[in-house]
Amino acid sequence: MTVPLRIALVGDYRATAVAHQAIPSAIQIAAEATGLTVSADWLATKSVNDIAALKDFDAVWVVPGSPYENDTGAFLAITYARENNIPFLGSCGGFQYALVEYARNVMGWADAAYAETQSEGRIVISPLSCSLVEKSGDIRIKPDSLIARAYNKLTTQEGYHCNFGVNPEFATQLADYPLRITAWDLEGDVRGIELPDHKFFVATLFQSERAALKNELSPLVVALLKAAAE
Repeated sequence: MTVPLRIALVGDYRATAVAHQAIPSAIQIAAEATGLTVSADWLATKSVNDIAALKDFDAVWVVPGSPYENDTGAFLAITYARENNIPFLGSCGGFQYALVEYARNVMGWADAAYAETQSEGRIVISPLSCSLVEKSGDIRIKPDSLIARAYNKLTTQEGYHCNFGVNPEFATQLADYPLRITAWDLEGDVRGIELPDHKFFVATLFQSERAALKNELSPLVVALLKAAAE
């Protein structure tokens, strides 16, 4: 009997959230395309109190829906995946929290902050100049990046549901660190990041899972499942 891959969906499920509606279908479509058997379990952030909650999973996806009910649980999931070479995907809120986690735990910015919930400290995630709630836009992808290899192209159009993004001042600081910016919008604002030496660690401000609403593959979900299968 084939043992299914287990994917942890870390976030606080809301039936009205478009991304949450799309995620189960995105995983099913990707599983069928790859021939993999997949079991995806929603983990409310309040249930992630230590790494024991994550030990039995082959991949971690921190899903949209910030601010989370338990920020500590979301950050713990990201740290666990990053430090243990566990395939990781972050979308929207997962992208934002992945950057704050990296700033705090790798760059040493203990006061790294997220403007949606904090007003003091070094603001890593700041308000967008224009809201991206239920908007879509063109994305440019860095050649030979994990994201480019997943999409097999260097441009895409993706959907969003967010009001916060990367502080441009913080983005310049990343040049000295392994974490790489590998996707931008047409104005040059950061839309995707990855860790090149990790099995698979990708986070995007856009929600690639929305492709499933049109019964289409999300290349990043396919790449996550393939990395988990390895």
